[in-house]
Amino acid sequence: VQLVESGGGLVQPGGSLRLSCAASGFTFSSYAMGWYRQAPGKERELVARINNIGGTTLYADSVKGRFTISRDNAANTVYLQMNSLKPEDTAVYFCRAFLSRVYWGQGTQVTVSS
Repeated sequence: VQLVESGGGLVQPGGSLRLSCAASGFTFSSYAMGWYRQAPGKERELVARINNIGGTTLYADSVKGRFTISRDNAANTVYLQMNSLKPEDTAVYFCRAFLSRVYWGQGTQVTVSS
């Protein structure tokens, strides 16, 4: 199983970023996917989750209305569109495949600062 996140960077408050996670090594279309984040000194937390066919999503209260998770099963990729970014969104963002065993990618850094 391999998960490769990309799309992070430095953005000003109020800006937008789109994260991507390319997955391989398992049947992508059969499993739910999620995005987590971990800020310095804090535990990793679930940001958003999407079921295997993309019909059901779940969001942390802190990002509802600002972030959108989506997936392209043909491309084995899950996305996180992040709008109206705030400094408190600064973290390393990881994607996760909800398999019987936990797999993580290397993460992508998102920094929201003026």
